[in-house]
Amino acid sequence: MPGSLASVHVLSAEEVIAALETDFVCGLAQEEAEARLQKEGPNRLSPAPQKPLWLRLLQQFDNPLLITLLMVGAIKLAIGDPQDALVIISVTCINAVIGTVQEGKAESAIAALAESVRTDVVVLRDRSIQRLDSELLVPGDLVQLEAGSKVPADLRLLTARSLATDESALTGESLPVQKGTEPLNPAVPLAERSCMAYAGSFVTAGQGTGVVVTTGDATEVGQISASLNRPVNLSTPLTRKLSGFSRTLLRLIVLLAALTFAVGLARGRDLAEMFDGAVALAVGAIPEELPAIITIILAIGVHRMAKRQAIIRKLPAVETLGSTTVICSDKTGTLTQNRMTVQHVYAAGVLQALHELWPADQPAGGLNVALHETLLAGLLCNDARASGACGWVGDPTETALLEAAQRVGISHGSAHDDYPRRDVIPFESEQQYMATLHGQQRILLKGSVEAVLQRCSDELDQHGEHRELNASAIQEAVSAMAGQGERVLAFAIGQGGPRQEQLEHHHLNGDLTFLGLQGMQDPPRPEAIQAVAACRSAGIRVKLITGDHLETAVAIARLMGIGASSEIKAIGGTALDPLSPDALAEVVESVDVFARITPAQKLHLVEALQANGEVVAMTGDGVNDAPALKQADIGIAMGRSGTEVARQAADMLLIDDNFATIEAAVEEGRGVYLNLRKTLAFVLPVNGGASMTILMGALLGTALPVSALQVLWLNMICSLTMSIALAFEPHNPALMSQPPRRPEEPLLSPGLIRRVLLVSLFNWSVIFGLFFWGEQQFGDLPLARTMAVQGLVLAHLVYLWKISHWRSLWPIPWSKVRTSPAVPLGVMATLALQWLFSQTAWMNAFFGTRPLNASLLLVCALPMLFMIPVCRLAEGLDPTDLIHPSSRPA
Repeated sequence: MPGSLASVHVLSAEEVIAALETDFVCGLAQEEAEARLQKEGPNRLSPAPQKPLWLRLLQQFDNPLLITLLMVGAIKLAIGDPQDALVIISVTCINAVIGTVQEGKAESAIAALAESVRTDVVVLRDRSIQRLDSELLVPGDLVQLEAGSKVPADLRLLTARSLATDESALTGESLPVQKGTEPLNPAVPLAERSCMAYAGSFVTAGQGTGVVVTTGDATEVGQISASLNRPVNLSTPLTRKLSGFSRTLLRLIVLLAALTFAVGLARGRDLAEMFDGAVALAVGAIPEELPAIITIILAIGVHRMAKRQAIIRKLPAVETLGSTTVICSDKTGTLTQNRMTVQHVYAAGVLQALHELWPADQPAGGLNVALHETLLAGLLCNDARASGACGWVGDPTETALLEAAQRVGISHGSAHDDYPRRDVIPFESEQQYMATLHGQQRILLKGSVEAVLQRCSDELDQHGEHRELNASAIQEAVSAMAGQGERVLAFAIGQGGPRQEQLEHHHLNGDLTFLGLQGMQDPPRPEAIQAVAACRSAGIRVKLITGDHLETAVAIARLMGIGASSEIKAIGGTALDPLSPDALAEVVESVDVFARITPAQKLHLVEALQANGEVVAMTGDGVNDAPALKQADIGIAMGRSGTEVARQAADMLLIDDNFATIEAAVEEGRGVYLNLRKTLAFVLPVNGGASMTILMGALLGTALPVSALQVLWLNMICSLTMSIALAFEPHNPALMSQPPRRPEEPLLSPGLIRRVLLVSLFNWSVIFGLFFWGEQQFGDLPLARTMAVQGLVLAHLVYLWKISHWRSLWPIPWSKVRTSPAVPLGVMATLALQWLFSQTAWMNAFFGTRPLNASLLLVCALPMLFMIPVCRLAEGLDPTDLIHPSSRPA
């Protein structure tokens, strides 16, 4: 068995056959094929190992705060306090289960990739044609291809008759690629290797034969599979900040708990009592409800994005969108409409936009003769066909020509009735043209400008008269259309002989009459143009990364408004290969358009941007996009036209394949982050106030103002009930007029820390003040603790109202009740729970509380008045306004 071939596209067909030790006529012998299959293995991709359920569950506890809570719960259980232990352990386990369920949507990208290349194939073995499962292919097998078949492995083409393949999923090339058999230069990029057919692509036209050169993991698509298998940093800006926040907070909590324990013992307090105090401080300071709140906020963001045509597959991606600094977008179908459309027509010396021609609801006779003949030639010299309600079926370029003729009122059926086709010379890459014979004397030619012009001796004017060929004017029109990213086709007409029934190449030499040009492109989506502009105003850079030609990509970028209006910086894939990582990092910051990019280069571009500190969103729809989608901070796949591989590798799916949806999702992501900051500003002061109270109780030698179980009530029930309302806060319209927050910006900004400390200090004074007053007045420890908890909750209700978009306490903006009822409902739910907490016997027994009469409840409500000036002072300390992000400094 021969070794693997390197750069097989540079070898002739004979050299490849010899190197693979096979035969043009006989193919492989069956025994040799079986031996190679035993050695090489099946032609399929290796599956990725899946994490077992138990491992995913254990990994949810990889959080220092949750580990600390579990340790506290275990100690409480060991010292005979099962009630507190049960509550603490239950809280942490519920959070772990939530995380496991979210991660339970197992990655199946590799399995989907394997299915994308599996098919039945027609193979020549032992001089006979056989149909086999593609998994049985081995290097050296001769495979037959025809229109509609899927390429089962990487093939070096031996024969090609009008062969074209759709490689868009692999290379990003939007149009079918014409194939040939001639060897190529070693530097030719993957997307231009016309003598190769790659696994996973489809044959759109023609027939051919190829020899298998690589199978399974060794194919181009297999190498993409290996990229998907490699470890990827799955952290997001939010998870990184929460991890740093958790570590810092844990150090502080351990220090304060140890201080509480040591001070209490030094003052002669009981060991068990001070351990309970240290536990109460740890439980009070750890925001164990925060993971659940964050999950709820992200889930609400997912729901809102789904309404805007964006499906989130991984919860942290919601927040990541809001911090995106660079969007790397594919071209076809995302920025463009994913359908070729004739934009301009040139005939009789005049270049016109198609939409300016004769309206479709009026007779085509309003067109001049040359223009009519140009559009009619595009309709007749064409292999696409009508398909009922589905429109047109065929090559996208040819269906565009049919639509152009229909646009000006030329009937497809009537034209073929008037000029029935007699013969055809199919398009071949070597000839660069297609020709048809109609009736008995009309010859039509369609092809590249160069191929058509060299066969023309004159041109048709607007009256149908022949005149001298003006090649310079034609080239100017070609340049004008090509400058706008259009693919230009030329058309000509000739005269056949009397009763001619066959068409040969010699009938097309030199005596044809030039008709005109049609320029077509996949036009940009109007809404995507607006979305790109919105991203630019929001400080988000958009970069175009495509497998298409450089000129086409630059033209589309110009139409989309990508890059500087005066000059768009662009680079081709071949220029990236020699660059070092440092040089690539510099280039990727300044360049707007990357064309003819390979899958590996897409991945390297994303990595280079991330190395520069950017938060990268990457869009894509093909197999070739999957590694970059997985590596990006937020991978965005096309839900409608995207491959299953891309969808499984992505964090988000665009239902409508529209770039404008990305801009909407970014806005939702920013709103999620704003609501998250509000929640932190609301939740943390409860933990801070409770822990400060317990510490002061130890320092002053008094009884603990709240028990560990009551602190859990404050954190998980009361705070969760109120803070959930903040998750439903509507977004401020100013969100998309602000620059993206810096990736290194901490979760807790200095202003937010000042706010939290101020409100924590006030909460501490409320708890300690009411507890001290209640104990002095009544000498009842449970009653005093009940008053302390009730006073804190009532004061925090005012804080909730002021931190939300409601803000005004009086007059109440009743118009907001219908559009945003979450905060009023949260307030009512909290009041009901607090009534149960203090006024029902079973809650009294469980939490160690006492019923309060009306006068005591009124005393507990007094702190609500003092919370109003505290809120005003907090807003002054935190210039990054939580409600109106427009005041946020750039």
